[in-house]
Amino acid sequence: MTQVKTRFAPSPTGLIHFGNVRTALFNVLLAKKSAGLFLLRIEDTDFERSREEYIQALQEDLRWLELDWQEGEAAGGAAAPYRQSQRSAAYDKYLDQLQTQDDVYPCFCSAVELEVSRKVQASAGKPPRYSGKCAHLKAEEVAQKKADGLPYTLRFRMPKNTALMFDDVVRGQQKFPSEDIGDFIIRRSDGSFAFFFVNAVDDALMGVTHVLRGEDHLTNTPRQIALLQALKLPVPTYGHISLIVDAHGAPLSKRSGSLSVQELREMGYFPIAVNNYLARLGHHFVETELMDLDALSQAFDQSHLGRAPARYDRGQLDYWQAQAVQKADDDALLAWLAPALKGLVPQAEMAAFARAARQNVIFPHDAKLWAEAVYADALPVSDDARAVLEAAPSNLFRTAVDALSEDMDFKAFTQRVKQASGASGKGLFLPLRAALTGQTFGPEMPALFSLMGYARARHRLMQHVLSSEID
Repeated sequence: MTQVKTRFAPSPTGLIHFGNVRTALFNVLLAKKSAGLFLLRIEDTDFERSREEYIQALQEDLRWLELDWQEGEAAGGAAAPYRQSQRSAAYDKYLDQLQTQDDVYPCFCSAVELEVSRKVQASAGKPPRYSGKCAHLKAEEVAQKKADGLPYTLRFRMPKNTALMFDDVVRGQQKFPSEDIGDFIIRRSDGSFAFFFVNAVDDALMGVTHVLRGEDHLTNTPRQIALLQALKLPVPTYGHISLIVDAHGAPLSKRSGSLSVQELREMGYFPIAVNNYLARLGHHFVETELMDLDALSQAFDQSHLGRAPARYDRGQLDYWQAQAVQKADDDALLAWLAPALKGLVPQAEMAAFARAARQNVIFPHDAKLWAEAVYADALPVSDDARAVLEAAPSNLFRTAVDALSEDMDFKAFTQRVKQASGASGKGLFLPLRAALTGQTFGPEMPALFSLMGYARARHRLMQHVLSSEID
């Protein structure tokens, strides 16, 4: 039985965003579930826009997400090299084969001619396709045009009166009449190869068995199948996943909220949170808990990939982030928080503070609020807390100061204040929280009270005693 091999083949013209990293994730999950291989290929044939820094960045992003590849760029393999810019010899070989078979022909039509033809077809309600004007040029005509220095492309002759059919693992049986496709360019006039050709040839030569990619590639597939059949190369199984759209149903873009993986990392997202969100963006999981990649792969099912557009929801991404924070072990939590808390929390108390703040933190910068609530000399007080403090009985904080003693935990402290003041419930705990932390919500008070210590707690309570006496 053939081993499953999937691939991710990005063009390094920018940082990878939600759409392309989700494609990588689905291919990783399929490979892992099938005990197969995941391959990384770099499609850097856009020489003007492809940059080395983007190649390095996408590898860093994939490794951060733990989307490890077993073959390809930087990993090596029998089909090396894995950058298309280094594979021209292979493309020339298969182009020669197509020329020998008379499956390609030179096209001398100018860009203006092609544009006029497209407009005429569109006005007639026909799909835009090449008219075939140059398909039957005689050898002497071709030779003369070349001698005249006319630029030309090479077009693939689509089979006539046939239907290109394939079973899409997401969208079911697909059928494309060859007449609706027309002869298409596989080599441009500048000598560079078109995506249709190099992408298909590389998948075949690298042994890729399954291609999961965006539905925007659906109409590319019959062209590539026709090419592979003409070259007598193996055709992979295709699946075209739904596109990600924004709240208005438009394709997700940076303008409408799409974030690069680099931005997600810098904001403090956990890799497991990003993976859990993306895995559910266009794929249905029965399981609702946070899962690592192994668990996600075991639950992954190609039949659960949806056809409808997948709507991006930042709130859902943050939900999985909150789940990741709660499930992180103490060491991971501390490493995640430490850079944001440097200089704010004493090193000896960092672990205890991280445990205390965990329930009220989604991103590292959130922890700064609670670090100030515990350690700040000049305590920031929220508007809500200020309103609670102004409404509290005038003697409550004097009673609290008198009740406070060293080595007293929060439970004993509040019990003593309750007995002395008669205050209870929300009327007791909310003013004390507001006075001690400057907030009306937050982590459990026993932990915060223990961290701030007797002297700081007494100082904060005395400020409100003095304030009420002045009033």
